[in-house]
Amino acid sequence: MTQVGVQALSGRPVGWAILLILFGVGTIVVAVTVPAGVGAIIAWLIQFVGAFLFIHAVESRQEGHLPWKVVVALLYVTFGLYLVKHPVPTGPVLTLLLTVFFVAEGVLDFAGYIQGRKAGASAWILFDGVITLLLGVLAWRQWPSGSLRAIGILVGISMMTSGTTRTMMSLAARTKTTQPTSA
Repeated sequence: MTQVGVQALSGRPVGWAILLILFGVGTIVVAVTVPAGVGAIIAWLIQFVGAFLFIHAVESRQEGHLPWKVVVALLYVTFGLYLVKHPVPTGPVLTLLLTVFFVAEGVLDFAGYIQGRKAGASAWILFDGVITLLLGVLAWRQWPSGSLRAIGILVGISMMTSGTTRTMMSLAARTKTTQPTSA
């Protein structure tokens, strides 16, 4: 594959993944500086991240794991829409919802890893699943008294981990397509 083809394959997905990392950093900054606004900001950011994950899934479909990526994106969008339509006024309810969300995403990550463990960079999916499940445990341990600051930090870490996973998978696809094949 030519260098132009490689850029078309992995350039935009890397950009989307880096944007996801930046959203994660932004979520952490908001959680630390303005914890009262965390609920609304998390709801909107989760929706935006879901949209970006869906775009990333479609643009990086040649890398594999398309069903896993689409299901995770739909989980983000659905959860974000729910939070926008049903603002959560209390930390305990948000903590419980995020616990369920993190566990569901972690399980989907493990399913994605099992489905594509022979593919390059699949260990990053496993890494994402482990971190996400760990975040679910940490959120659960905050319940019922979960502070909005802690919740925002956990969501930011989740976004950063997902962005890092997608970056590494895109870079692995780029490396794989630029390596000479033996004939």
